[in-house]
Amino acid sequence: DEEQRFGVEHKERLKGLRATVEVLTMTATPIPRTLHMALLGLRDISSLATPPLDRRAIHTEVCHYDDRLIRQAILRELARDGQTFFVHNRVFNIESVADRVQRLVPEAKVAFAHGQMSAQQIESAMLRFVRGQVNVLVCTTIIESGLDIPTANTMIIQDADRLGLAELHQLRGRVGRYKHRAYCYLLLPERRPVSPTAARRLKAIEEFSDLGAGFQIAMRDLEIRGAGNILGAEQSGHIAAVGYELYCRLLEEAVGQLKGTPPPARREVHVELGIEAYLPKSYIPSERQRMEIYRRLAACAAASELKQLADALADAPAPPPPMVETLLDLAEIRLRAGAMGVESIIRVEPDLVFTVRDFHAVEGLFKDAPGTVRLPDARTAHWRMPPAYRQMPTLVNVLLNRLRRAGKDS
Repeated sequence: DEEQRFGVEHKERLKGLRATVEVLTMTATPIPRTLHMALLGLRDISSLATPPLDRRAIHTEVCHYDDRLIRQAILRELARDGQTFFVHNRVFNIESVADRVQRLVPEAKVAFAHGQMSAQQIESAMLRFVRGQVNVLVCTTIIESGLDIPTANTMIIQDADRLGLAELHQLRGRVGRYKHRAYCYLLLPERRPVSPTAARRLKAIEEFSDLGAGFQIAMRDLEIRGAGNILGAEQSGHIAAVGYELYCRLLEEAVGQLKGTPPPARREVHVELGIEAYLPKSYIPSERQRMEIYRRLAACAAASELKQLADALADAPAPPPPMVETLLDLAEIRLRAGAMGVESIIRVEPDLVFTVRDFHAVEGLFKDAPGTVRLPDARTAHWRMPPAYRQMPTLVNVLLNRLRRAGKDS
Protein backbone atom coordinates (compact mmCIF):
# COMPACT_ATOMS: atom_id res chain seq x y z
CA ASP A 1 0.00 0.00 0.00
CA GLU A 2 1.06 3.65 -0.55
CA GLU A 3 3.40 2.47 -3.31
CA GLN A 4 4.63 6.00 -4.01
CA ARG A 5 6.56 5.92 -0.71
CA PHE A 6 8.82 3.05 -1.83
CA GLY A 7 11.88 3.17 -4.05
CA VAL A 8 12.72 0.69 -6.80
CA GLU A 9 15.35 -1.06 -4.64
CA HIS A 10 12.85 -1.55 -1.81
CA LYS A 11 10.26 -3.08 -4.13
CA GLU A 12 12.80 -5.32 -5.85
CA ARG A 13 14.00 -6.55 -2.45
CA LEU A 14 10.41 -7.51 -1.54
CA LYS A 15 10.10 -9.42 -4.82
CA GLY A 16 13.28 -11.30 -3.97
CA LEU A 17 11.77 -12.83 -0.82
CA ARG A 18 10.18 -15.63 -2.86
CA ALA A 19 10.85 -17.03 -6.32
CA THR A 20 7.18 -16.90 -7.35
CA VAL A 21 5.99 -13.85 -5.44
CA GLU A 22 2.87 -12.11 -6.72
CA VAL A 23 2.67 -8.36 -6.17
CA LEU A 24 -0.43 -6.19 -5.74
CA THR A 25 0.40 -2.48 -5.64
CA MET A 26 -2.10 0.05 -4.29
CA THR A 27 -1.85 3.83 -4.49
CA ALA A 28 -4.02 6.87 -5.08
CA THR A 29 -1.30 8.43 -7.25
CA PRO A 30 1.00 5.97 -9.07
CA ILE A 31 4.58 7.14 -9.52
CA PRO A 32 5.43 7.89 -13.17
CA ARG A 33 7.54 4.75 -13.68
CA THR A 34 4.80 2.42 -12.41
CA LEU A 35 2.05 4.16 -14.39
CA HIS A 36 4.19 4.12 -17.53
CA MET A 37 4.84 0.37 -17.21
CA ALA A 38 1.10 -0.21 -16.78
CA LEU A 39 0.22 1.89 -19.83
CA LEU A 40 2.81 0.00 -21.88
CA GLY A 41 1.16 -3.27 -20.88
CA LEU A 42 4.07 -4.49 -18.73
CA ARG A 43 1.75 -4.54 -15.71
CA ASP A 44 -1.97 -5.05 -15.26
CA ILE A 45 -3.84 -2.05 -13.89
CA SER A 46 -7.28 -1.53 -12.36
CA SER A 47 -8.76 1.85 -11.55
CA LEU A 48 -11.26 2.27 -8.70
CA ALA A 49 -13.04 5.50 -9.62
CA THR A 50 -16.29 5.11 -7.64
CA PRO A 51 -16.16 7.27 -4.48
CA PRO A 52 -17.72 6.29 -1.13
CA LEU A 53 -21.39 7.14 -0.63
CA ASP A 54 -22.15 10.84 0.05
CA ARG A 55 -18.53 11.87 -0.65
CA ARG A 56 -18.29 15.30 -2.34
CA ALA A 57 -15.58 16.91 -4.46
CA ILE A 58 -13.11 19.13 -2.58
CA HIS A 59 -13.12 22.80 -3.53
CA THR A 60 -9.49 23.56 -4.38
CA GLU A 61 -8.09 27.07 -4.75
CA VAL A 62 -4.56 28.33 -5.51
CA CYS A 63 -3.88 31.80 -4.08
CA HIS A 64 -1.17 33.97 -2.56
CA TYR A 65 -0.66 34.03 1.21
CA ASP A 66 -3.36 36.22 2.76
CA ASP A 67 -4.05 36.57 6.50
CA ARG A 68 -7.68 37.52 5.85
CA LEU A 69 -8.29 34.43 3.71
CA ILE A 70 -6.76 32.17 6.39
CA ARG A 71 -8.90 33.74 9.11
CA GLN A 72 -12.09 33.49 7.05
CA ALA A 73 -11.42 29.84 6.13
CA ILE A 74 -10.81 28.83 9.76
CA LEU A 75 -13.80 30.81 11.07
CA ARG A 76 -16.09 29.21 8.47
CA GLU A 77 -14.95 25.80 9.67
CA LEU A 78 -15.45 26.76 13.32
CA ALA A 79 -18.98 27.97 12.51
CA ARG A 80 -19.95 24.42 11.52
CA ASP A 81 -18.05 22.83 14.44
CA GLY A 82 -15.32 21.61 12.11
CA GLN A 83 -11.53 21.46 12.23
CA THR A 84 -8.68 22.68 10.04
CA PHE A 85 -5.28 21.32 8.99
CA PHE A 86 -2.63 24.00 8.42
CA VAL A 87 0.34 22.37 6.67
CA HIS A 88 3.71 24.07 7.09
CA ASN A 89 6.47 21.68 6.04
CA ARG A 90 9.33 23.39 7.90
CA VAL A 91 10.15 22.12 11.39
CA PHE A 92 12.53 24.91 12.46
CA ASN A 93 9.81 27.61 12.63
CA ILE A 94 6.60 25.61 12.91
CA GLU A 95 5.99 26.86 16.47
CA SER A 96 6.13 30.51 15.35
CA VAL A 97 3.70 29.70 12.51
CA ALA A 98 1.33 28.10 15.04
CA ASP A 99 1.59 31.25 17.20
CA ARG A 100 0.79 33.42 14.17
CA VAL A 101 -2.29 31.34 13.35
CA GLN A 102 -3.39 31.63 16.99
CA ARG A 103 -3.06 35.44 16.81
CA LEU A 104 -5.00 35.52 13.52
CA VAL A 105 -7.84 33.44 14.95
CA PRO A 106 -7.92 33.85 18.73
CA GLU A 107 -11.30 32.06 18.75
CA ALA A 108 -9.56 28.80 17.74
CA LYS A 109 -7.54 26.32 19.80
CA VAL A 110 -4.27 25.69 17.95
CA ALA A 111 -1.72 22.87 18.35
CA PHE A 112 1.24 21.72 16.26
CA ALA A 113 2.86 18.40 15.35
CA HIS A 114 5.89 17.33 13.34
CA GLY A 115 8.06 14.26 12.81
CA GLN A 116 10.92 15.37 15.09
CA MET A 117 8.72 15.35 18.17
CA SER A 118 8.69 12.29 20.39
CA ALA A 119 6.08 9.61 19.76
CA GLN A 120 4.29 10.58 22.98
CA GLN A 121 4.13 14.27 21.98
CA ILE A 122 2.78 13.45 18.51
CA GLU A 123 0.21 11.07 19.96
CA SER A 124 -0.90 13.66 22.52
CA ALA A 125 -1.36 16.38 19.87
CA MET A 126 -3.21 14.05 17.51
CA LEU A 127 -5.52 12.69 20.23
CA ARG A 128 -6.46 16.23 21.27
CA PHE A 129 -7.26 17.02 17.64
CA VAL A 130 -9.28 13.82 17.10
CA ARG A 131 -11.27 14.42 20.32
CA GLY A 132 -12.10 17.98 19.24
CA GLN A 133 -10.07 19.65 22.00
CA VAL A 134 -8.04 21.40 19.24
CA ASN A 135 -9.64 23.19 16.25
CA VAL A 136 -6.53 23.87 14.14
CA LEU A 137 -3.56 21.54 13.77
CA VAL A 138 -0.41 23.16 12.36
CA CYS A 139 1.67 20.27 11.07
CA THR A 140 4.14 18.97 8.50
CA THR A 141 3.33 16.35 5.86
CA ILE A 142 3.25 13.61 8.52
CA ILE A 143 -0.56 13.72 8.13
CA GLU A 144 -0.23 12.76 4.43
CA SER A 145 -1.78 9.31 4.83
CA GLY A 146 -3.60 7.14 7.33
CA LEU A 147 -5.87 9.81 8.85
CA ASP A 148 -9.66 9.70 8.64
CA ILE A 149 -11.18 12.53 10.68
CA PRO A 150 -14.75 13.31 9.50
CA THR A 151 -14.88 16.71 11.23
CA ALA A 152 -11.69 18.00 9.53
CA ASN A 153 -12.89 19.62 6.31
CA THR A 154 -10.53 22.53 5.62
CA MET A 155 -6.91 22.18 4.51
CA ILE A 156 -4.51 25.13 4.19
CA ILE A 157 -1.11 24.31 2.65
CA GLN A 158 1.59 26.96 2.96
CA ASP A 159 4.34 27.14 0.27
CA ALA A 160 2.40 24.61 -1.81
CA ASP A 161 4.83 25.10 -4.71
CA ARG A 162 7.48 23.15 -2.75
CA LEU A 163 5.39 19.95 -2.72
CA GLY A 164 4.93 17.35 -5.45
CA LEU A 165 1.66 16.47 -7.15
CA ALA A 166 1.27 13.17 -5.32
CA GLU A 167 1.95 14.85 -1.95
CA LEU A 168 -0.59 17.59 -2.65
CA HIS A 169 -3.22 15.05 -3.71
CA GLN A 170 -2.58 12.88 -0.65
CA LEU A 171 -2.75 15.88 1.69
CA ARG A 172 -5.95 17.12 0.10
CA GLY A 173 -7.41 13.67 0.66
CA ARG A 174 -7.19 14.16 4.45
CA VAL A 175 -10.26 16.43 4.30
CA GLY A 176 -13.70 15.80 2.84
CA ARG A 177 -13.88 12.32 4.37
CA TYR A 178 -17.57 12.72 5.16
CA LYS A 179 -20.61 14.28 3.50
CA HIS A 180 -19.65 17.91 4.24
CA ARG A 181 -18.20 20.20 1.57
CA ALA A 182 -14.42 20.40 2.07
CA TYR A 183 -12.00 23.18 1.13
CA CYS A 184 -8.31 23.09 0.23
CA TYR A 185 -6.27 26.29 -0.11
CA LEU A 186 -2.85 26.11 -1.74
CA LEU A 187 -0.92 29.19 -0.61
CA LEU A 188 1.93 30.64 -2.65
CA PRO A 189 4.75 32.79 -1.20
CA GLU A 190 4.31 36.56 -1.30
CA ARG A 191 7.78 37.44 -2.61
CA ARG A 192 9.48 34.26 -3.84
CA PRO A 193 8.82 33.47 -7.54
CA VAL A 194 7.18 30.17 -8.48
CA SER A 195 8.98 27.96 -11.02
CA PRO A 196 7.19 27.00 -14.27
CA THR A 197 7.19 23.31 -13.26
CA ALA A 198 5.62 24.13 -9.88
CA ALA A 199 3.02 26.29 -11.63
CA ARG A 200 2.07 23.31 -13.84
CA ARG A 201 1.71 21.10 -10.75
CA LEU A 202 -0.52 23.61 -8.99
CA LYS A 203 -2.64 24.13 -12.08
CA ALA A 204 -3.11 20.36 -12.35
CA ILE A 205 -4.12 19.89 -8.70
CA GLU A 206 -6.59 22.79 -8.99
CA GLU A 207 -8.00 21.50 -12.30
CA PHE A 208 -8.40 17.87 -11.22
CA SER A 209 -10.42 18.30 -8.04
CA ASP A 210 -13.25 15.91 -8.90
CA LEU A 211 -13.76 12.64 -7.04
CA GLY A 212 -11.55 9.85 -8.41
CA ALA A 213 -9.14 12.33 -10.01
CA GLY A 214 -6.03 10.48 -8.77
CA PHE A 215 -5.45 8.75 -12.11
CA GLN A 216 -5.70 12.04 -14.02
CA ILE A 217 -3.26 13.66 -11.60
CA ALA A 218 -0.85 10.75 -12.00
CA MET A 219 -1.06 11.12 -15.80
CA ARG A 220 -0.26 14.82 -15.53
CA ASP A 221 2.60 13.99 -13.15
CA LEU A 222 3.87 11.57 -15.80
CA GLU A 223 3.80 14.38 -18.37
CA ILE A 224 5.57 16.84 -16.04
CA ARG A 225 8.21 14.57 -14.49
CA GLY A 226 8.65 11.97 -17.22
CA ALA A 227 8.50 8.18 -17.06
CA GLY A 228 11.94 7.55 -15.62
CA ASN A 229 14.07 4.56 -16.56
CA ILE A 230 12.06 1.41 -17.31
CA LEU A 231 15.07 -0.87 -16.81
CA GLY A 232 16.82 1.17 -14.12
CA ALA A 233 16.12 2.70 -10.73
CA GLU A 234 14.97 6.20 -11.70
CA GLN A 235 11.26 6.57 -10.94
CA SER A 236 10.90 9.80 -12.92
CA GLY A 237 12.71 11.60 -15.73
CA HIS A 238 11.74 13.99 -18.50
CA ILE A 239 10.11 12.92 -21.76
CA ALA A 240 12.04 15.74 -23.46
CA ALA A 241 8.85 17.81 -23.71
CA VAL A 242 7.59 15.77 -26.69
CA GLY A 243 4.36 14.56 -25.06
CA TYR A 244 3.58 11.11 -23.72
CA GLU A 245 1.99 9.59 -26.84
CA LEU A 246 4.85 10.72 -29.09
CA TYR A 247 7.35 9.48 -26.50
CA CYS A 248 5.77 6.00 -26.57
CA ARG A 249 5.84 5.97 -30.37
CA LEU A 250 9.52 7.00 -30.41
CA LEU A 251 10.30 4.33 -27.82
CA GLU A 252 8.50 1.69 -29.91
CA GLU A 253 10.42 2.73 -33.02
CA ALA A 254 13.77 2.67 -31.19
CA VAL A 255 13.12 -0.82 -29.77
CA GLY A 256 12.10 -2.03 -33.24
CA GLN A 257 15.28 -0.67 -34.81
CA LEU A 258 17.45 -2.37 -32.18
CA LYS A 259 15.64 -5.65 -32.89
CA GLY A 260 16.14 -5.15 -36.62
CA THR A 261 12.38 -4.89 -37.24
CA PRO A 262 11.56 -1.19 -37.53
CA PRO A 263 7.81 -0.48 -37.65
CA PRO A 264 6.41 0.45 -41.06
CA ALA A 265 6.42 4.18 -41.73
CA ARG A 266 2.96 5.69 -41.39
CA ARG A 267 1.78 7.97 -44.18
CA GLU A 268 0.15 11.00 -42.63
CA VAL A 269 -2.43 12.61 -44.94
CA HIS A 270 -3.43 16.23 -44.42
CA VAL A 271 -7.21 16.57 -44.94
CA GLU A 272 -8.82 20.00 -44.76
CA LEU A 273 -12.47 20.08 -45.86
CA GLY A 274 -13.86 22.85 -43.63
CA ILE A 275 -16.36 20.69 -41.71
CA GLU A 276 -16.83 20.17 -37.96
CA ALA A 277 -15.50 16.81 -36.77
CA TYR A 278 -14.88 16.18 -33.06
CA LEU A 279 -16.13 14.41 -29.92
CA PRO A 280 -18.48 16.84 -28.11
CA LYS A 281 -18.48 16.94 -24.33
CA SER A 282 -22.26 16.45 -24.36
CA TYR A 283 -21.74 13.04 -26.04
CA ILE A 284 -18.74 11.84 -23.97
CA PRO A 285 -18.45 13.93 -20.76
CA SER A 286 -15.21 12.31 -19.54
CA GLU A 287 -12.11 14.11 -20.84
CA ARG A 288 -10.06 10.98 -20.23
CA GLN A 289 -12.42 8.86 -22.38
CA ARG A 290 -12.43 11.46 -25.15
CA MET A 291 -8.63 11.56 -25.21
CA GLU A 292 -8.51 7.76 -25.26
CA ILE A 293 -10.85 7.65 -28.29
CA TYR A 294 -8.78 10.29 -30.08
CA ARG A 295 -5.66 8.22 -29.32
CA ARG A 296 -7.27 5.03 -30.68
CA LEU A 297 -8.48 6.94 -33.73
CA ALA A 298 -4.96 8.20 -34.47
CA ALA A 299 -3.51 4.71 -33.95
CA CYS A 300 -5.88 2.97 -36.41
CA ALA A 301 -3.79 1.47 -39.22
CA ALA A 302 -6.55 -0.44 -41.05
CA ALA A 303 -10.21 0.05 -41.97
CA SER A 304 -11.10 -2.98 -39.81
CA GLU A 305 -9.66 -1.27 -36.70
CA LEU A 306 -11.63 1.86 -37.55
CA LYS A 307 -14.82 -0.21 -37.85
CA GLN A 308 -14.22 -1.75 -34.42
CA LEU A 309 -13.96 1.73 -32.93
CA ALA A 310 -17.11 2.86 -34.77
CA ASP A 311 -18.99 -0.23 -33.48
CA ALA A 312 -17.85 0.56 -29.92
CA LEU A 313 -19.18 4.12 -30.23
CA ALA A 314 -22.44 2.81 -31.70
CA ASP A 315 -22.96 0.79 -28.49
CA ALA A 316 -23.04 4.00 -26.43
CA PRO A 317 -26.37 4.92 -24.76
CA ALA A 318 -26.90 7.80 -27.21
CA PRO A 319 -26.40 7.60 -30.99
CA PRO A 320 -23.28 9.40 -32.28
CA PRO A 321 -24.05 13.01 -33.33
CA PRO A 322 -23.22 14.12 -36.91
CA MET A 323 -19.81 15.60 -36.02
CA VAL A 324 -18.72 12.24 -34.54
CA GLU A 325 -19.78 10.36 -37.68
CA THR A 326 -17.87 12.94 -39.73
CA LEU A 327 -14.81 12.41 -37.52
CA LEU A 328 -14.88 8.68 -38.29
CA ASP A 329 -15.41 9.35 -42.02
CA LEU A 330 -12.43 11.72 -42.13
CA ALA A 331 -10.27 9.14 -40.35
CA GLU A 332 -11.22 6.56 -43.00
CA ILE A 333 -10.51 9.09 -45.77
CA ARG A 334 -7.02 9.67 -44.35
CA LEU A 335 -6.43 5.94 -44.07
CA ARG A 336 -7.54 5.04 -47.59
CA ALA A 337 -5.96 8.10 -49.22
CA GLY A 338 -2.63 7.40 -47.51
CA ALA A 339 -2.65 3.83 -48.80
CA MET A 340 -3.01 5.18 -52.35
CA GLY A 341 -0.13 7.64 -52.03
CA VAL A 342 -2.15 10.82 -51.45
CA GLU A 343 -0.31 13.41 -49.35
CA SER A 344 -3.08 16.00 -48.86
CA ILE A 345 -6.71 16.78 -49.72
CA ILE A 346 -7.62 20.45 -49.29
CA ARG A 347 -10.91 22.12 -50.10
CA VAL A 348 -10.29 25.32 -52.09
CA GLU A 349 -13.69 26.40 -53.43
CA PRO A 350 -14.93 25.26 -55.83
CA ASP A 351 -12.31 22.47 -56.08
CA LEU A 352 -10.83 19.67 -54.02
CA VAL A 353 -7.05 19.92 -54.44
CA PHE A 354 -5.14 16.61 -54.20
CA THR A 355 -1.38 16.38 -53.75
CA VAL A 356 -0.08 12.90 -54.67
CA ARG A 357 3.25 11.09 -54.85
CA ASP A 358 2.42 9.21 -58.06
CA PHE A 359 -0.61 10.12 -60.15
CA HIS A 360 -0.76 6.67 -61.76
CA ALA A 361 -1.54 5.15 -58.34
CA VAL A 362 -4.66 7.31 -57.95
CA GLU A 363 -6.02 7.23 -61.51
CA GLY A 364 -8.86 4.96 -60.35
CA LEU A 365 -10.01 7.65 -57.92
CA PHE A 366 -10.77 10.11 -60.72
CA LYS A 367 -11.97 7.59 -63.33
CA ASP A 368 -15.57 8.48 -64.30
CA ALA A 369 -15.67 10.94 -61.39
CA PRO A 370 -18.63 13.36 -61.41
CA GLY A 371 -17.59 16.84 -62.51
CA THR A 372 -14.20 17.74 -64.00
CA VAL A 373 -10.60 16.85 -63.07
CA ARG A 374 -7.70 19.16 -63.97
CA LEU A 375 -3.98 18.28 -63.67
CA PRO A 376 -1.78 21.40 -63.31
CA ASP A 377 1.32 19.22 -62.80
CA ALA A 378 2.37 15.61 -62.21
CA ARG A 379 1.66 15.73 -58.45
CA THR A 380 -1.47 17.89 -58.25
CA ALA A 381 -5.10 17.26 -59.21
CA HIS A 382 -8.05 19.68 -58.99
CA TRP A 383 -11.41 17.92 -58.78
CA ARG A 384 -14.42 20.19 -59.32
CA MET A 385 -17.61 18.36 -58.36
CA PRO A 386 -21.08 19.40 -59.57
CA PRO A 387 -22.60 22.11 -57.29
CA ALA A 388 -25.04 19.66 -55.67
CA TYR A 389 -22.11 17.47 -54.54
CA ARG A 390 -20.17 20.29 -52.88
CA GLN A 391 -22.54 20.62 -49.91
CA MET A 392 -21.70 18.94 -46.60
CA PRO A 393 -21.95 16.10 -45.75
CA THR A 394 -22.54 15.04 -49.37
CA LEU A 395 -18.98 16.01 -50.34
CA VAL A 396 -17.52 13.78 -47.59
CA ASN A 397 -19.75 10.84 -48.58
CA VAL A 398 -18.89 11.14 -52.29
CA LEU A 399 -15.15 11.38 -51.57
CA LEU A 400 -15.23 8.40 -49.20
CA ASN A 401 -17.20 6.24 -51.66
CA ARG A 402 -14.74 7.09 -54.47
CA LEU A 403 -11.80 6.11 -52.24
CA ARG A 404 -13.47 2.83 -51.27
CA ARG A 405 -14.20 1.97 -54.91
CA ALA A 406 -10.68 2.92 -56.04
CA GLY A 407 -9.20 0.79 -53.26
CA LYS A 408 -11.20 -2.26 -54.36
CA ASP A 409 -10.25 -1.75 -58.03
CA SER A 410 -6.56 -1.53 -57.17
